[in-house]
Amino acid sequence: MTNRPTVAVLGPGGVGGLLAALLSRSGHRVICLAREGTAEVLRRDGIRVRSGQFGDFHAGVAAATELREPVDACLITVKHTTLDAALTRVPPAVLGDALVVPLLNGVEHPASLRTRYAPELVVPATIRVESTRIPAGDGEGVVIEHGSPFTETDLAGAVTVRPRVDALAAALAAAGVAARVVDDETAALWAKMAFLAPFALLTTRYGVPIGEARTRHRAELEALVAEAAEVGRACGAPVDPAGSLARYDLFPAAAKSSMQRDAEAGRALELDAIGGALLRTAARHGVAAPVTARLVRELDGAGAHGHSFE
Repeated sequence: MTNRPTVAVLGPGGVGGLLAALLSRSGHRVICLAREGTAEVLRRDGIRVRSGQFGDFHAGVAAATELREPVDACLITVKHTTLDAALTRVPPAVLGDALVVPLLNGVEHPASLRTRYAPELVVPATIRVESTRIPAGDGEGVVIEHGSPFTETDLAGAVTVRPRVDALAAALAAAGVAARVVDDETAALWAKMAFLAPFALLTTRYGVPIGEARTRHRAELEALVAEAAEVGRACGAPVDPAGSLARYDLFPAAAKSSMQRDAEAGRALELDAIGGALLRTAARHGVAAPVTARLVRELDGAGAHGHSFE
């Protein structure tokens, strides 16, 4: 991987659009993969970012409906609910030996991606950020609103591709993202899951931002964090519940989870990838997670049907 790797971004929404813009601003060739309408807007008008951390800026990117040229890495930043359909935009034969870097919620997707792409090239990653694609006017391009005062990512790659993972992390860091490479994939995924699941489930269930969730529903939040941490520990991941609670307290009070935003917009929820996966893992390890189970049940009853949580 060169000092300025070429990066494809599958799904230029809140997370993918932010990373694409930052990498482009830093001098990388970035190819966004999206539906034709979005790809056309990106080619013509690029990406506009509004951010307290990074400032407001515009970045030009390349865009296509399908990967047609070699890249060094492909960031997978779509929702779980659209993953299977979106992956048709990244043919394995074209991808070649590029790194596949899923920045998805949940813990079950790496196994699925490794059935499609070379297993050692799949580099599971996590990102901690609040970033949203918002409606844009004519000529504005894709507009990304970045709300959190931090953007942090962990990447966990096989030893065989570690130098290339290090190079990608360095590129992200140079673009402004707090990026590090970690040795333990399971620990990285569960550190994110133990933080995300309580945040997503609580804010979506009660329809409130994190400021209200962490005060009015503090007892439930603490119970959810404790349950997620216990499941993570059962998987061999050292999860820090106190650290999760401290990070919630750092979020701007108005911050919302991506699941809550999906609910407000009437989109399909990632309930199965987050709550469902946590409960399936809890069941396999004999861990009780009653508060998580109740919130998942209540959210499922509100419209996210057809999943297996046991």
